[in-house]
Amino acid sequence: VQLQASGGGLVQAGGSLRLSCAASGGTFGPYAMGWFRQAPGKERQIVAVIRQSGIITYPADSVKGRFTISRDNTKNTVYLQLNSLKPEDTALYYCAASLTPGQYTYWGQGTQVTVSS
Repeated sequence: VQLQASGGGLVQAGGSLRLSCAASGGTFGPYAMGWFRQAPGKERQIVAVIRQSGIITYPADSVKGRFTISRDNTKNTVYLQLNSLKPEDTALYYCAASLTPGQYTYWGQGTQVTVSS
């Protein structure tokens, strides 16, 4: 499975972005999909997960109420809607696919989100 993330950019604080992650080369439906981010000098952080069943979790408390993950299995795509962006949301955002809970096998190349104050 190949993953292609897109939708990042430069936005002012309070703005919004919608990230997309398109999958190809395999069957998308069986995978749980996660969005991660990594800021310079910081560890990678899991932001949101949507399971095959549609169950959603937001492990990062800082994004709850602001970010929304969704998936469209007909388009082999997972989305991350980012609202009320803050400068601390600045990071490289990655999507990843998992067949085993907690183990992400396939990774996209990342899309940069930069939030100016």
